[in-house]
Amino acid sequence: MDYGKFKYEQSQKAKESRKKATHILVKEMKYRPKIGSGDFETKTRRVEKFLTEGSKVKVTIMFRGREIQYPQLGRKILDDVAESISHVGRVEVYPEQEGRNMTMLLTPGKATRRQREAIEALQAEALEMEDQTAEAEAEAEAEASSVTDEEQTSDETLELEQDLETE
Repeated sequence: MDYGKFKYEQSQKAKESRKKATHILVKEMKYRPKIGSGDFETKTRRVEKFLTEGSKVKVTIMFRGREIQYPQLGRKILDDVAESISHVGRVEVYPEQEGRNMTMLLTPGKATRRQREAIEALQAEALEMEDQTAEAEAEAEAEASSVTDEEQTSDETLELEQDLETE
């Protein structure tokens, strides 16, 4: 057995398995307890976009100074984020305090999976339609060429008949 060939086959198998693997990214969005409504909406839209792309999102509330004494403010913000993205994702790890930060992990929900499956189904249908139209065009060309062949043969037979009659 050729060792070089063996190594090549192994590398090709590894490459194929890496293609099929799913890479889940964890993106992070940081909020503050005293966030304004405009900033909250903007950051929440970004979180929603990340979830629709299929990434997990870690939402962090950063407390500074005496803000740490009011963790209910951070929890309220995290609950508002979870509620506003409920149509796209769901909470995987509920809010928990870690030192001066409170974190929550969001994961894409079934809605995004359904959306991706619907898109894939539409793409498959489009490919089938393209194949069918290509086959139909090929059949039409074949019929057109066969018709012209028949016309030529009928024209040739007419000429031969005329030649025979004249002789």
